[in-house]
Amino acid sequence: MTNRKLLQIEKQITDIKQQLMDIGDMRPGSLTKQYKNPKDRKGGFYQISYTQKNKSKTEYVRPYHVKTLKQQIKSYKRWKLLIERWIELSIIYSKLKMDIANQTKLK
Repeated sequence: MTNRKLLQIEKQITDIKQQLMDIGDMRPGSLTKQYKNPKDRKGGFYQISYTQKNKSKTEYVRPYHVKTLKQQIKSYKRWKLLIERWIELSIIYSKLKMDIANQTKLK
């Protein structure tokens, strides 16, 4: 049963690696629309905020870049989820391998 579980985890990790290979351009951050006059919602502009090397950054974004940035942010979020899942699976895999080794030594 444990060896079968290891194989299942290996397959899931392989699937994650393939999905990571298919991710295109990505960029971390949050894209928001701000207003110079928030009450009247006039003078709107976009900005992206992100953290890089423990420093918070904010940049203005031209309207014609918004669509591209939204896709890049979406790709980054997908990448992050896949990496987190890969780490979870790797921890489970490692623990199972240690359990197998312990069972073998006890016999």
